[in-house]
Amino acid sequence: MATYKAPIRDMKFVLYELLEGDKLCELPGYEEATRDLVEPILEEAAKITEEVLFPLNRSGDEEECQWNEGKVSTPAGFKDAYTLFREGGWTAIACDPNYGGMGMPKMVNTMVEEMICSANLSFGMYPGLSFGAYTAMHGFATDELKDTYLPKLVDGTWSGTMCLTEPHCGTDLGLCRTKADPQDDGSYLVTGTKIFISAGEHDMTDNIIHLVLARTPDAPKGIKGISLFVVPKYLPDADGEAGEFNNVSCGSIEHKMGIKASATCVMNFDNAKGWLVGTLNKGMQGMFAMMNQERLAVGIQGLGLGEASYQGAVEYAKERLQGRSIAGVKHPDKPADPIIVHPDVRRMLMTQRAYMEGCRAFGGWVSQELDISRKHPDPQRREAADEFVQLMTPIVKAFFTDLGYESANHGMQVFGGHGFIREHGMEQYVRDCRIAQIYEGTNGIQALDLIGRKMPDKAGRLLRRFFHPVQEYIEQNVMDDELGEFVQPLAKAFGRLQQATGQLARVGMAKPEEAAAGATEYLRLFGLVGMAYMWCRMVEVAKDKQDGDEGDFYRAKITTARFYMQKLLPQCSSLFSSIMAGGSTMMELDEDLF
Repeated sequence: MATYKAPIRDMKFVLYELLEGDKLCELPGYEEATRDLVEPILEEAAKITEEVLFPLNRSGDEEECQWNEGKVSTPAGFKDAYTLFREGGWTAIACDPNYGGMGMPKMVNTMVEEMICSANLSFGMYPGLSFGAYTAMHGFATDELKDTYLPKLVDGTWSGTMCLTEPHCGTDLGLCRTKADPQDDGSYLVTGTKIFISAGEHDMTDNIIHLVLARTPDAPKGIKGISLFVVPKYLPDADGEAGEFNNVSCGSIEHKMGIKASATCVMNFDNAKGWLVGTLNKGMQGMFAMMNQERLAVGIQGLGLGEASYQGAVEYAKERLQGRSIAGVKHPDKPADPIIVHPDVRRMLMTQRAYMEGCRAFGGWVSQELDISRKHPDPQRREAADEFVQLMTPIVKAFFTDLGYESANHGMQVFGGHGFIREHGMEQYVRDCRIAQIYEGTNGIQALDLIGRKMPDKAGRLLRRFFHPVQEYIEQNVMDDELGEFVQPLAKAFGRLQQATGQLARVGMAKPEEAAAGATEYLRLFGLVGMAYMWCRMVEVAKDKQDGDEGDFYRAKITTARFYMQKLLPQCSSLFSSIMAGGSTMMELDEDLF
């Protein structure tokens, strides 16, 4: 059986030793986010994820959600677990206190999200989508709509969704056909069908609030004619509770490869009453606020599942007896050595460890900048942080989910044949993790966003938000006696990233297909360099503490960093060569010859 133990010690390392999270309480609005409060929150999150959510992970996968005449029932135990989750305040942790939230920083919420995703991703989809809906409405809805819906989303008695995709349109939302007819009372009647709607229908909350992209009768064609509407399943009554049914129904649910306890729905809106969120024909502003929140959250899903797979693989590798070490018998008292003695098993475990600890640090950095972008009193510092988060959003989403999937596969491989069967739970991590590379914009779309939007934006200013601090760090530390062995590989990889950036920028203007052909490799190159920078910073912290009370923890950090630099970062060389080769070989073959 798979097991899960929240990596609280490493989370505290990232929060308080690497990123100096103690300073969060200096930001306006985060005064109460002191270490004395945050650490108990993390400990309690560990308890509910380990003891309540994780035990439902396998059973939920096996039972799946059930659809019957438009109603969806979640697997046994999910509704009770959600009630405990909601009553514990976990739906409110990062929400505005004006609407009943705890007002905790994104850095803290990211750590909690990781635990939830490790323990039970299917369960996490329900409150995760609600927080995305909350984010969009908090930023763009009228005060009246906020007062009506946000307290219910915050306390978790109502949940939320995002409704973008239609049968004929996914990434190209300009093809959206769902219509919204204006009414005399200021509302709209929304009609259309949306597909792949996570948490679109279920039995865990009193009401479900849908944020729906639609177009009014006189709207311009394409993306410039899209508006955003809030459409509840049940209309709020005079007391603000769920009242009259609003002609929002679930036509079916999808039967999926993974996340089977998360209802993925076909939603039908039949003259359902809705209200405009934001400005008419500018619905993508609000939806992008929600999508960007979800893209960062999906990246954490990759981290969470990769971490869970790593933990299962380590436990198995220590217990499974098979063969003898090629260096000589390690456990003469046993009939065979545990497989953790074998180099190839170590390769997989160390790869998982280096990637997941690297993602945790990298994700913490991005979350910290997101908090700064929202709360820092200096507008220039807020702007710089916001631009950094914009740049990193596609990288976190795509890079983290790619690595999470790789880690899940490594974990299954460590188990050998036992990993391929359901009993040990490892194959579920592979299945569950695979969707993360697809939804909220496929990873290929994230790569195109990086080179097509983020790279040229503001004459490359977003890139400088990353390039400048990394360059400065390298210059300051490359000759350091203790850090040099880590910073020098970073410097070489960073140089390749700079050259690749220049190449794609040059060819992109004249031959956009050439740039697009290298986009996915460029995103991974960028991610690897960003992670190398975080590993250097982790070593900088660990090197001064390796002889102290927790010396084993810090020495393990340094060893893992060394593995990353020597065994994983060298990928940058092949990625760079492929990027520089251009895209002619992938585009010249005639379509009819495929």
